[in-house]
Amino acid sequence: MSEVLSARTALVTGASSGIGWETARLLAERGATVVVHARTAREGEDAVERLVSRGIAAGRLHMFAADFTRLAEVGQLADTVARAFPALDLLVNNAAVMAPERCTLTDDGIEVSFQVNFLAAHLLARLLRGPLSAAAGGGRIVNVSSSLHRTAAMNWNDPNRVRKYSRVAAYAQSQLALSMDTLAMAPEGSGITAVSVNPGLCDTALLPLYGRVGAPPAEGAAAVVRLCLPAFRLINGEYYDGGDIAPTAVAVHEDRSQRRLVKLADQLTAAGA
Repeated sequence: MSEVLSARTALVTGASSGIGWETARLLAERGATVVVHARTAREGEDAVERLVSRGIAAGRLHMFAADFTRLAEVGQLADTVARAFPALDLLVNNAAVMAPERCTLTDDGIEVSFQVNFLAAHLLARLLRGPLSAAAGGGRIVNVSSSLHRTAAMNWNDPNRVRKYSRVAAYAQSQLALSMDTLAMAPEGSGITAVSVNPGLCDTALLPLYGRVGAPPAEGAAAVVRLCLPAFRLINGEYYDGGDIAPTAVAVHEDRSQRRLVKLADQLTAAGA
């Protein structure tokens, strides 16, 4: 194990399984203190136990639970993390769900994949801006996105897609929104750098959206962790595929679309702020 991330703290959302769990493992193996987020305390405790069984020191792991289908819990998570870690070096927005077969709204009245995959990350980045800015050398945000974002279009008039729902379109829209919002998560002067990344096709719960065969989640996590390393120079707001900047949907770099999305996201997440 190396100590390249020694004295750094990282919050990894959706860290109870798949790419998130492997990301937490790889970061901890490199010396980071890792905040392991899970949907429930039971899932989080199980994730931490499995990390410790793989040789991770328990003292490097801190578990917090929050159900991202409830914006109030996202806000509570941000508040808890900010109190525990006034300086946060890394925020890895990895939590994601597959859009259901039928349009499903959360208790907040938002399509579930749009809320969990995008709005939760938007809210966390906004509420944790202080701790991220306070990190020595500036904090990093790494958004785990998808190549499917290039197939998507924002449905501005009906972001919940209630009138014309498709699970693939809903999921792809959530990933487009996440990539579009990346630059706004690291405003000029904040000292924060934010990027999005395609981890590749991996054998996770989301695999049925892509195909039948995927790489081990550890391979996807390696692509994520590469962007977390201090020696890797990032270009703010860009979308990476592996270690290279990759083409995006046109909307990702449209200033007007970005500003429109931030306004929408701020309105939708006001209840959790």
